[in-house]
Amino acid sequence: MPKYDINDPTDLDIIRAQFDMISHKEWEEYIEIAEEKQIGYKNINILKSASRKAGISEYLSPKVLQWVFNLIEKIEEEDDEDDDYDEEE
Repeated sequence: MPKYDINDPTDLDIIRAQFDMISHKEWEEYIEIAEEKQIGYKNINILKSASRKAGISEYLSPKVLQWVFNLIEKIEEEDDEDDDYDEEE
C-alpha cells in the first residue's frame, strides 16, 4: 500500500474509501491471523475496534486509520511469507 499523508484531504478520502471497502469477513480473517501471530494486545484491540466500524470510516481518526492499515499490511506480508514457506515444504 502506498504511503498516504493523513494531513492531505485527498489522501484521507482515499484511505477512508479503502477502509470502507473491507468487509466484515475480511476483518474476521485479519483478527484471526493477528491473534495467531500474537501481534500484541493493543494491535488486536484496534483491529477489533476497526471491525466494528467497518463501512463507516468517518468515526475513526486519521491516525487510527493509518495504524490499522499499517497492521493490515504487516499481517498480509507475514501471511504471504507463511504461504511461501508452506509451498517450499
